[in-house]
Amino acid sequence: MSVIEIKVPDVGNVPEIDIVEVLIQPGDVVAVEQTLAVMETDKATMDLPSSAAGTIKTVHIKPGDKVSEGTLIATLEVGEASAAPAEPAPAAVTAPVEPAPAQVAEAPKVEPAKPAVIPAAPVAVSSEGFKAHATPSVRLFARELGVDLSKIQTGSGRKGRILQDDVKNFVKQVMASGGSTSGGAGIPSIPAVDFTQFGEIEEKPLSKIKRLTGQNLTRVWLNLPLVTYHDEVAIDAMEDFRKSVNAGLAKDAVKVTGLIFIMKALVAAMQKYPSFNSSLSPDGEKLIFKRYYHIGIAVDTPNGLVVPVIRDVDKKGIFQLSNELAEKSELARTGKLKPADMQGGCMTISSLGGIGGTAFTPIVNAPEVAILGVTRSKVQPVWNGSTFEPKLMLPLDITYDHRVIDGAEGARFMEALKSYLGDIRRLLL
Repeated sequence: MSVIEIKVPDVGNVPEIDIVEVLIQPGDVVAVEQTLAVMETDKATMDLPSSAAGTIKTVHIKPGDKVSEGTLIATLEVGEASAAPAEPAPAAVTAPVEPAPAQVAEAPKVEPAKPAVIPAAPVAVSSEGFKAHATPSVRLFARELGVDLSKIQTGSGRKGRILQDDVKNFVKQVMASGGSTSGGAGIPSIPAVDFTQFGEIEEKPLSKIKRLTGQNLTRVWLNLPLVTYHDEVAIDAMEDFRKSVNAGLAKDAVKVTGLIFIMKALVAAMQKYPSFNSSLSPDGEKLIFKRYYHIGIAVDTPNGLVVPVIRDVDKKGIFQLSNELAEKSELARTGKLKPADMQGGCMTISSLGGIGGTAFTPIVNAPEVAILGVTRSKVQPVWNGSTFEPKLMLPLDITYDHRVIDGAEGARFMEALKSYLGDIRRLLL
């Protein structure tokens, strides 16, 4: 018999992962690929599989622990045939987090891209000489909320270390007192209500995906001057072409959906108006233009919206995009998307066409500068100059960051998008 170590594998650029469930204990016999623990990031929940078969000797984690790539999970006694430790298997995602839309739907949701490794920041010292002890991830979290860690006198962690919960509680206290974490005017908090006085209630915790998506959307709503422009386009010709394409496919082939044409038309409009394929620098002084076209698609899942990203839409045909979108959507619904599958989006599409609605206001999936909302198409009478004729009209909603895009450019972008969707032959020009 020999003993091997099972460690957290590479799960993408995620510096900190929560352990939400441990499924093993010493003495358990496990098989290859058997789930040992369930991990959760801000975008997805992932299974941690065993890289070998054997008997669990020791377990080094517990629910609530925070781990990262290379953290020791357990030691495993294996037979001689399995003496050599196997490479850690990639973590399989089992239940999501995006982004955008995603993420988000939307409007989804997606955090701004950050370095995979955050260098340790110097210890903060207040004017009173108090030193704030916190990990780099907590310091980053505090900076995002505008919190001066030196103002948190006591941390609840070991040896007074400041934890994320301490930062959250500090923000709540400041808001409740009408102050601000950074010295400006505070936003009054919503008063707490004891709902039990009105009748029976039941409490269920939000999934981590929904909690962190909500935080991201709140940051976007408070920091970005958002404008939403509504319009609609006749898509009769596009639908006729789509139906003729699908009629020639084999029965088991993935059908082409209208969303594929919207993706291609969106990229064409972004190529014509590059500001929509950009991001504003953190200091607000520069505009970063992207030379690639990755589109995020907000997907509804049991745990909330996630935003898988379809890469290089400009270089792929409608059949390749249809297959890739079907695969990514299924992975999202079954919780098997990897963090890398939800990163790098240039613009997000949030489609409610399968549900209904006539219009809505999607929230931008920062650091993107715009998001396209789509609702259900329907036949309407349209005046052609002499008579009314029935047209299949598709409602479109574009929300954009007004710091980057002004109203005239937003309207021109929508007109370009409508021209491509109204006559898809324009995509060939």
